[in-house]
Amino acid sequence: MTTSPQTLGLSADEVLTTTRSVRKRLDLDRPVPREVIEECVRVAAQAPSGRNRQQWDFVFVEEPDRKRAVAEIWLRGLMAGDGSGSAGPLPTRMSFASAEWRRIAESLGHLAEHLHEVPVLLIPCLRVDDRSSLDTIRGQAGNWGSVLPAFWSFMLAARERGLGTAWTTAHLTYEREMAELLGIPYDTVVQAALTPVAYTIGTSFKPGSRADSGDFLHWDQW
Repeated sequence: MTTSPQTLGLSADEVLTTTRSVRKRLDLDRPVPREVIEECVRVAAQAPSGRNRQQWDFVFVEEPDRKRAVAEIWLRGLMAGDGSGSAGPLPTRMSFASAEWRRIAESLGHLAEHLHEVPVLLIPCLRVDDRSSLDTIRGQAGNWGSVLPAFWSFMLAARERGLGTAWTTAHLTYEREMAELLGIPYDTVVQAALTPVAYTIGTSFKPGSRADSGDFLHWDQW
């Protein structure tokens, strides 16, 4: 297989099964060239797009003081929780008492301490006519389907180029504040997530712990 100097030469299945949330193994000192990020964006542009509207934008933050301000909003969102006010247990196939969850919590704490030091932060955004277009399930499906596949494709492309990412949504508790900080038009542009973007310390990653695939299958009815 012929690879460019900037790619790892992973198979499609390897990319899909080893693109992990990287928090503790981000190289905080190695710059990420813009041309590598732009390559990942070109890959992301081929992702499925709801109604083929391609209504997504990526906001990259590199400037140190602005990164620090972004990280501060993200951390406040992390501490505030999701604000759902759910009275019952959250649906999950992972026990929050498991060793796996404790490792995730520990690595999340590490990211919280160092997010402002990551070379690049990315916030994927969705253009809408107005925010009421997300009021229905169909509206949500069509609109989120125009940004989330592109965001995930960016993360897959980043993995192939030795970059680490981590899908987070903590800052969305303070989405309007983040919009003001970054000049994002709040009424017509919805933020979807935030990820660090950095080269990884080492490039070997294993598939994550997951429930048995048979647990996800339904044939002909629920």
